Amino acid sequence: MSRPAPRAKVSVRAIAALAFAAVVVVALDQGVKALVVANLPYGQVVPVLGDALQLLYVRNPGAAFSFAVNMTWVFSIVSTAVVVAIVVYARRIRSMWWAIVLGMLLGGALGNLLDRLFREPGFGRGHVVDFISTPWMMPAIYNIADSFICVSMVVFVLLVVLGVNLDGTRALSAKQQRAADAAAARADEDTTTPSTRADVAGASRAARPEPDPRAPRDGHDVLGHDAT
Repeated sequence: MSRPAPRAKVSVRAIAALAFAAVVVVALDQGVKALVVANLPYGQVVPVLGDALQLLYVRNPGAAFSFAVNMTWVFSIVSTAVVVAIVVYARRIRSMWWAIVLGMLLGGALGNLLDRLFREPGFGRGHVVDFISTPWMMPAIYNIADSFICVSMVVFVLLVVLGVNLDGTRALSAKQQRAADAAAARADEDTTTPSTRADVAGASRAARPEPDPRAPRDGHDVLGHDAT
């Protein structure tokens, strides 16, 4: 009776890296938002690098980059689901890259979720503080949490394309998989040694019944008649 496979140990380093990245993103996002609310005039453009980078304090009732402004509750639920999913899957992470990426995604989701839960006009319907404007790149206004969400998704796609798994292993390409299958087939052939083949042949002979010594060998039956 085979024993069940042991559970993989939880990677404390990976979980610590994920938590650290998330805390840094949340602290940076909420700290800068507090400074913006306290010091920037609402709805007025403050040039930083001309038209390349501007500060424009607005409150966004929708998703990242000011999209879907009438669906605040929906995005509160989606953000909560993302946070819960990352926390649940954190135990499976062994790769430091995945830990950092998911930590940034978790921090970004938490940063905007805190706004939706605790800012006006009410719980779950709060407006997110946006203040970064880059007109040359996009017309929308965003914040630090949005930026980290976008960066994490780009790195997420790169890790998937490169075949990096959550446990830190690398997925084989189709060519590598064919080469591995061919090598396994050759290894199986090599394990069939001459002695093994001889044993198989001997077993085959042993399975055949021995001829009856009383049986006639000249084509006649035991009564002397021609068997043909």
